Amino acid sequence: MMQGVRGIRDILPAEVPHWRLLEETARRIFALYACEEIRVPILEATALFTRAVGEATDIVEKEMYTFPDRGGESLSLRPEGTAVVVRSVVEHGLVRMPPCRVWYSGAMFRRERPQKGRYRQFHQIGCEFFGPESYQADVEVMDLILRLFDELGLGQSVRLEINSLGCGECRPPFRESLSAFLEGHREALCEDCRRRLERNPLRVLDCKVDGCRRVALEAPKMIEHLCPACESHFQGVERLLGAMGRSFRRNALMVRGLDYYTRTTFEVTTELLGSQNAVAAGGRYDGLVGALGGPATPAVGFALGMERVILLLEGRQVPAVTPQVHLITLGAAAEEAGMALAGELRQAGLRVDGGLMAGSLKSQMKRAGRGGAPWTVIIGEDEVVSGRVVLRRMDEGTQETLGTTDAVSRLRQWAGTAI
Repeated sequence: MMQGVRGIRDILPAEVPHWRLLEETARRIFALYACEEIRVPILEATALFTRAVGEATDIVEKEMYTFPDRGGESLSLRPEGTAVVVRSVVEHGLVRMPPCRVWYSGAMFRRERPQKGRYRQFHQIGCEFFGPESYQADVEVMDLILRLFDELGLGQSVRLEINSLGCGECRPPFRESLSAFLEGHREALCEDCRRRLERNPLRVLDCKVDGCRRVALEAPKMIEHLCPACESHFQGVERLLGAMGRSFRRNALMVRGLDYYTRTTFEVTTELLGSQNAVAAGGRYDGLVGALGGPATPAVGFALGMERVILLLEGRQVPAVTPQVHLITLGAAAEEAGMALAGELRQAGLRVDGGLMAGSLKSQMKRAGRGGAPWTVIIGEDEVVSGRVVLRRMDEGTQETLGTTDAVSRLRQWAGTAI
């Protein structure tokens, strides 16, 4: 028996209603914020991610699925969505007509250790705002994601955490201060973080190894070294979040796993999923558009981990798409009549299954019971001759024989009142 690839899971029909609820709710919320959908490729040049995400990040160093194509070009499956969206809006000139607000969804790929809520193929919904430089845009993006959780009934299950990573003016001196501190604690750091000291010491603050976490708690904090402009920006974020009634807490250790972030960063976390506590994250990345060849363009956005949100939705009753009519046919002539009737019922907007597997009336009735349709239509040789059908109400166990037109009319009437 063939099995799926480790860390890449199937989403089975019983799970899909929760996915559809998340997708449809997100689509509706994005529309309220005037966001348009963009659909971007899964496969990109590896150079896009090394330039945008950062060569010293775990994503680029350890986790990307990278391979040469037949022409020798290095390609990678996308490990995240922001870099791809930025490449697209720059290439097609969308950032030259700000403001530009786009959202996306789809599969991402990272070779991580599979565990609950973390897979090698995972799915994200994200949104990016291009053009606005003000802290109001940061807050609007955070308000959008929190409104989405509110609409899903998860608002009380999540918490907003915020931080600032400064800018090109205040980050270099902070980096020097941080490097000096970490050098004094080199022996307490893991091997990866000792290497990061040379290339990007901020990554040490993001390490999950216990020894590194203890060092990070004592290390200098970026939020305490902000330049006046970044400090004013962050104060504006906090003030406006408070004015909108959005609760939050500062998290000075949050640096995110991507190098392109500047100023505001945030995570939406939960205490219900153990160590995989971040369900959405994002921030401002004012230099990324320019770094990928576009005009200097401020930008802010977020991505939501769909698998983790689905875990929060588990146990909630979500209506499934079930058949409304099950069709039973007995004999070759009945099969032809059944196909014609099924087409007529579907044209009327009714969901129909059955009629494709031969068997006795008893066996087909068992399948009808398992299928869950509230109505069953039975067509045998006698019904073909008379132009009538047997219409059975499954929950009541009652049935009557009607002309085909009357049966369709009855089912259409029922469907109208059942909606």
